[in-house]
Amino acid sequence: MAVKPPSDYSEASIRVLKGLEPVKQRPGMYTRTDNPLHVIQEVLDNSADEALAGHGRKIRVTLHQDGSVSVEDDGRGIPHGLHPEENAPVIELVFTRLHAGGKFDKGSGGAYSFSGGLHGVGVSVTNALARRLEATSFRDGMVARLVFEAGDVTEPFTVRPAADGDRKSGTTVRVWPDPKYFEAATLPMPELVHLLRSKAVLMPGVSVTLTVEKTRDTQTWLYKAGLRDYLLQALPGDPVIPLFEGEGFADASSDSFADGEGAQWCVAFTEDGNPVRESYVNLIPTSAGGTHESGLRDGLFQAVKGFIELHALAPKGVKLLPEDVFARASYVLSAKVLDPQFQGQIKERLNSRDAVRLVSGFVRPALELWLNQHVEYGRKLAELAIKAAQTRQKAGQKVEKRKGSGVAVLPGKLTDCESRDLAHNEVFLVEGDSAGGSAKMGRDKECQAILPLRGKVLNTWEVERDRLFANTEIHDIAVAIGVDPHGPDDNPDLSGLRYGKVCILSDADVDGSHIQVLLLTLFFRHFPKLIEAGHVYVARPPLYRVDAPARGKKPASKSYALDDGELTAILDKLRKEGVRENAWTISRFKGLGEMNAEQLWDTTLNPDTRRLLPVQLGAVDFRATQALIAKLMGKGEAAARRELMELHGDTVEVDV
Repeated sequence: MAVKPPSDYSEASIRVLKGLEPVKQRPGMYTRTDNPLHVIQEVLDNSADEALAGHGRKIRVTLHQDGSVSVEDDGRGIPHGLHPEENAPVIELVFTRLHAGGKFDKGSGGAYSFSGGLHGVGVSVTNALARRLEATSFRDGMVARLVFEAGDVTEPFTVRPAADGDRKSGTTVRVWPDPKYFEAATLPMPELVHLLRSKAVLMPGVSVTLTVEKTRDTQTWLYKAGLRDYLLQALPGDPVIPLFEGEGFADASSDSFADGEGAQWCVAFTEDGNPVRESYVNLIPTSAGGTHESGLRDGLFQAVKGFIELHALAPKGVKLLPEDVFARASYVLSAKVLDPQFQGQIKERLNSRDAVRLVSGFVRPALELWLNQHVEYGRKLAELAIKAAQTRQKAGQKVEKRKGSGVAVLPGKLTDCESRDLAHNEVFLVEGDSAGGSAKMGRDKECQAILPLRGKVLNTWEVERDRLFANTEIHDIAVAIGVDPHGPDDNPDLSGLRYGKVCILSDADVDGSHIQVLLLTLFFRHFPKLIEAGHVYVARPPLYRVDAPARGKKPASKSYALDDGELTAILDKLRKEGVRENAWTISRFKGLGEMNAEQLWDTTLNPDTRRLLPVQLGAVDFRATQALIAKLMGKGEAAARRELMELHGDTVEVDV
């Protein structure tokens, strides 16, 4: 075997990405790359935050003939003096630093009490992915201007006195997105129009204008009534009951939430058609939903369930679930959260756990009062929910009958759930008996089953299908989920599937990751149709717990972090809230077994607050994925694995 010559790997080989380089190298980590809409939205969100803070009444977006887009507002204008610590114009820092902006300074005296900007990348990402960007700030009788190309300053910062035709205050940003970073260079007009119209809906009294230079078309949206008119226009049919709308916001006397946190909502129930569902956090559209939507669902469910119980409306044997109430609900929800935690940089899903309690706490009492003031409509809504529950239960019974009597005996260590509704049921494959015990006590018995696994699961990549059941753990998994092993080209019978979600739940450490890989190998190799149909998930338990003391009116609190990055964010938030350094306690979970039932429910099992990732093939085709996993899991692939590690080893974070 030939010996490879020593590589030129030395201290000089280590490259440190500076400034906006990380964005240019991996744009998909920071924004959507199918088209430039999201980078334009980052600029628009800044103008909307000004209006949300009460400092602007007009936003104008112009699509220029040369492909550039400009966003103008009449807000306060970006400050253009020197930053006290960085000794550079603030307007320059905003567009060139990934973690710079006015959104971090929360609370009294902050520039923005409520804003969508939290992650601190914002318009700096827009700048990084633009061929050219021109920023102009009108403020304090002066006009400041700065021009960038590919994220770098190309025309020096200038300040001049405002002329007669200039605005008194505000910001104008004109962007030429660089086509090389996007699959399509043009903005999708329907999405842009929807985005601008929704901003106007959520900010009654603020006008939003779109001008297209090429066609000379101009549209302006200005709503006085807000959510109600918007939802009525969008509904697929006439509502069964009048629209239920309301709002609720915490005041300074609240012990649990910051002054001003809360939500506005408008809900309608229809008998047919696809429901209309839109949610926002501080005016940021959350197309993937999140914890604020979970709060709305919980508030609606608890109120309707209470009304049905109060008036004894439920037929015998009907058990109401949240989706029965929610199934025919259309809504527009606008939440205000002081320090929102989003999933990912494009902010499509809200992860803030407190938002469930925040929204539910205002929606539930408001709907309870409304239902008891309008009993005839309450009965109609109850009838709609009960009908949905009966349809769901009948469907579950049909599946049960179709399975027949010759079903394999379920594993003794499986703690099954009560429901037979496939869409609602979940089974958690849990690492270790001790964690399995906590999971059994903390789960929702109605719809969550627990199957504890002992030790490391067998690597099944090269195991023949007819030998799989020789392994007890794999036999138990197959019998529990109700589907036989199969190949990618087979057409297995999935009618026996007992759970809509098969969830891998292992420790947040290296061993847990190993077990995850072994189980994913099993499903990919021998149950590929389960992955293809979207039934396989990976749960993400936290690695840290942070206990913070009471501060001011805020009681003592506990927070959970998935990793070191989230831990840093939690500690930064505590410092901003005035908690003394090291007054908090940080606990690192060595494993799921260290969590009690309540902690496991809060962080990992509760559908409203957990992190559950669907397992998908994504853009890579099946054969390419198969070849890659063969390299990783094949017994005779040591050389290929070594080559893979040499090529990509530096991109992996190692927990030692």
